[in-house]
Amino acid sequence: MHRYHCELKNFREKEKQLETSCKEKSEYLEKMVQRNERYKQDVERFYERKRHLDLIEMLEAKRPWVEYENVRQEYEGVKLVRDRVKEEVRKLKEGQVPMTRRIEEIERQRRTLETRIKEKATDIKEASQKCKQRQDLIERKDRYIKELQQALTVKQNEEHDRQKRISNTRKMIEDLQNELRTVENCENLQPQIDAITNDLRRVQEEKGSCEGEIIDKQREKEMLEKQKRSVGDHIIRFDNLMNQKEDKLRQRYRDTYDAVLWLRNNRDRFKQRVCEPIMLTINMKDNKNAKYVENHISSNDLRAFVFESQEDMEIFLREVRDNKKLRVNAVIAPKISYADKAPSRSLNELKQYGFFSYLRELFDAPDPVMSYLCCQYHIHEVPVGTERTRERIERVIQETRLKQIYTAEEKYVLKTSLYSNKVISSNTSLKVAQFLTVTVDLEQRRHLEEQLKEINRKLEAVESGLVTLRDTNKHLELKDNELRLKKKELLERKTKKRQLEQKISSKLGSIRLMEQDTCNLEEEERKASTKIKEINVQKAKLVTELTGLVKICTSLHIQKVDLILQNTTVISEKNKLEADYMSSSSQLRLIEQQFIELDENRQRLLQKCKELMKRARQVCNLSADQAVPQEFQTQVPTIPNGHNSSPPMAFQDLPNTLDEIDALLTEERSRASCFTGLNPTVVEEYSRREIEIQQLTEELKGKKVELDEYRENISQVKERWLNPLKELVEKINEKFSNFFSSMQCAGEVDLHTENEEDYDKYGIRIRVKFRSSTQLHELTPHHQSGGERSVSTMLYLMALQELNRCPFRVVDEINQGMDPINERRVFEMVVNTACKENTSQYFFITPKLLQNLPYSEKMTVLFVYNGPHMLEPNRWNLKAFQRRRRRITFTQPSQ
Repeated sequence: MHRYHCELKNFREKEKQLETSCKEKSEYLEKMVQRNERYKQDVERFYERKRHLDLIEMLEAKRPWVEYENVRQEYEGVKLVRDRVKEEVRKLKEGQVPMTRRIEEIERQRRTLETRIKEKATDIKEASQKCKQRQDLIERKDRYIKELQQALTVKQNEEHDRQKRISNTRKMIEDLQNELRTVENCENLQPQIDAITNDLRRVQEEKGSCEGEIIDKQREKEMLEKQKRSVGDHIIRFDNLMNQKEDKLRQRYRDTYDAVLWLRNNRDRFKQRVCEPIMLTINMKDNKNAKYVENHISSNDLRAFVFESQEDMEIFLREVRDNKKLRVNAVIAPKISYADKAPSRSLNELKQYGFFSYLRELFDAPDPVMSYLCCQYHIHEVPVGTERTRERIERVIQETRLKQIYTAEEKYVLKTSLYSNKVISSNTSLKVAQFLTVTVDLEQRRHLEEQLKEINRKLEAVESGLVTLRDTNKHLELKDNELRLKKKELLERKTKKRQLEQKISSKLGSIRLMEQDTCNLEEEERKASTKIKEINVQKAKLVTELTGLVKICTSLHIQKVDLILQNTTVISEKNKLEADYMSSSSQLRLIEQQFIELDENRQRLLQKCKELMKRARQVCNLSADQAVPQEFQTQVPTIPNGHNSSPPMAFQDLPNTLDEIDALLTEERSRASCFTGLNPTVVEEYSRREIEIQQLTEELKGKKVELDEYRENISQVKERWLNPLKELVEKINEKFSNFFSSMQCAGEVDLHTENEEDYDKYGIRIRVKFRSSTQLHELTPHHQSGGERSVSTMLYLMALQELNRCPFRVVDEINQGMDPINERRVFEMVVNTACKENTSQYFFITPKLLQNLPYSEKMTVLFVYNGPHMLEPNRWNLKAFQRRRRRITFTQPSQ
């Protein structure tokens, strides 16, 4: 089968090479055929393109002659127009001379009139300033008269108001005297006022006491609220630390984090306690010691969930692993708790070596987690030391006989050889802690929560007392207001007579003051009238002067307006003349510009005629002084420099206008451009490629025949190899399934490949199931535990042994990773298989065996003794041992 398999792989490799070669040659042949078909058309198109190029050459030779004739005719037309425009320019310049003289004469008149207008404007300004001065004096006199009249009016109003106030005050005195006569005797009100004052004092004392208690309660409430905020902040800080640990878990192990969220939402589905991953439940007492715990506990167990029940763990794994496809770890805590198990040696005995604690005392954890760690990792037996321990490490190893110890920065693992009884030690540097550096004191957090409940209870009691005190204070305040109103009424009645007498006395004093403040209105009116008359005389004199100045100013304005009208007439005439002059000048400039452009155009056309004649001769290969032969002449045009020439007669069948020539040139060039990529070597290329196509066709035919032969060989060898292989795998699967069924488990073996044609990728796939609640899974390092993989490997080897004959078989320490149940089952299967008839001899090597294992009479148990008390090899004498054995045997019957 191995030889057939090797042949299949070789045949398949050569088949791939032939398929690739045939495919490449077929594609290349197809490209060659297509290219030659294109070249066949190119040969025919080559000659057609040559005809179009000859016609293009004739058209390009005639085009300069036609272009020259067109430019010459244009030159003659431009020359005639230029001469006509030159005559118009001369006539316009002669007509502008009289107009210029009249404009200069009018400009002199305008300047004389503007000088006279400025003189009149200066005289008017001086007269206006004098009028303004007189008007300001008259306005000041009018304002002074108004001020005198207003002052007299104010004095008259003040005297009228004084008389009115005196009359009103006398009426008020009369009313107060009438009220005073009606007031009763108030001497019997004092006892009532004293009684109300005593009641009011007592109510105020009670109110003050109540307000003091309210202030005390409010202070107590503020203090409790401050304590509540402080305790709440502490709890939030603890929660933030726990969130940091969860964030680290989410970033490093996302599947485990998702499983934690699922567990928190589904705790009611479990019968017993389920602990979250160990790294979340462990709380370091001092985060400096986190490195010891993380280096001692494996990362798989740090993220493992801890269960107290096997049934709960199977439910969890079925939901999380099988359904949600999350990669998580789970362990079971021992049924008997190891959490409080005492260490074998007291810590006081180890302090002399620098040890300060066992690993268990460095952190807090739930009881199931602590029990599992003590059972699995013996954390209650592993001491932690300091730098002093590392300095005395040799003494520590020899005297303490500990299995594992920690110094400040290293971990030591100690093993005792079973043969030489010597202690072997290995040390590793401690890694930096990553997960357990965040410390959360859970006991302190529980204490804070209880403290928060007590503060809330006290706050409720204080709030209730405040409500009662506020109601009492409100009642006392209402009573205080009632007493104050009563006392106020009595006091008002007692003091009313005294107030009335005081008011009457005050009013009489006011009347005496007002009567003393008198004013003589007639004298004041006489003084004001005298002053107003004097001012009016001054005002009349100013008005006479102002009238004379206004007349002078009016006369000057009339003279200025007359001069302005004359100046306006002169300016109007000048503007009209200037407009006519500008119009004629504009027309002159336009005609001059037209003349310049026409002259430039004439020069340009003359130069162009010369250039076109030169280019036409170059196209026809004629020199400047060479005459055109008679047989090629059709007409003799005259060029501006006086020379004669004529285009060849060969052009007579071609178009005679530039548009027709350009159209025909464009058409012929377009046709010629369609024949791109053609050259004289096309025919030679075409013939050479035909020969190459014929050779490739014959070579491809041979390759296809060879490929068919290889495929036939592959089919025959595959049938001879695959059918026996499938039968062999089926036998292995049958034995393998029977072995698993005897263990109340399930397993199967099959032949697996992704592509049937890839013979080098065929392989054996093993699928197993150790629990009835799960499905068959492929045997991988990720899904099964180490013990389950060891059991599966051993059963697979046992399934192979009956199909492969050999003198003996050796199994070395296969039971080391198994749990006791699987180790016992596998041992029984090995014994039953090895003790059958016609089976190979088994050598089963192991450092330890379970108790009460089944043994067969066909088994031989050999104990290998080795150690410090055994004989040295040079002293070993087998014959001496046999003689000693015979002597012991002979002496026993006589005894």
